[in-house]
Amino acid sequence: MPTLAEIASPIALTAALASVTTILLLLIGTPIAWWLARTKVRWREPVAALVALPLVLPPTVIGFYLLIALGPYGPGGALASLWGARTLAFSFEGLVIGSIAYSLPFMVQPLRVAFEALGEEPIEAAATLGAGPWQTFARVAAPLARTGFFTGAILTFAHTVGEFGVVLMIGGNIPGETKVLSIAIYDLVERGDWASAHWLSLGMVVFAFVVVSAMMLIDRRYGRVTG
Repeated sequence: MPTLAEIASPIALTAALASVTTILLLLIGTPIAWWLARTKVRWREPVAALVALPLVLPPTVIGFYLLIALGPYGPGGALASLWGARTLAFSFEGLVIGSIAYSLPFMVQPLRVAFEALGEEPIEAAATLGAGPWQTFARVAAPLARTGFFTGAILTFAHTVGEFGVVLMIGGNIPGETKVLSIAIYDLVERGDWASAHWLSLGMVVFAFVVVSAMMLIDRRYGRVTG
């Protein structure tokens, strides 16, 4: 039977990973989604397909290539050498990078849909009143697309909490560093501690139910704003 500290550590690490990933993806995914929603270039859809690849690729495939990229002979190793490390793999920083890559479509897709649902009228009206591109986005587009931001943030956080394959490939099972909740459940099953695995898994089920309920409430309350 694991101690409270052994259970609390993966939960805290998972919450930290999901929070950092969600914040960073809000910053990264918003301009990508805005560009995909507004641009008319021919290669827009190939870019959209590239962003959506994690939806269909097996997590082990993504994890394998991330492991190479973050390893000592990849760009991650070169970056890690700046502070004396050999690799970004098997570290919390590596998990953040992997989570960003794996959860990117869960942020970009809802935002793109919300931005596209705005139509041209609000944007043209803001331009007519003399608003610049940044003012138009900050004062018009972003408030009207708030359901996309809510949905993207919730989906990204929840998806990061539930990650397993990518996390296992690039993070392993290092307590306090890379042992997140999904890995902790796997470890408990491997050790034969099914009772503890059951309680942690039940917590994940409750969390998933809350996430789905929140999504439905957001869509019901704000969906018509951008629809």
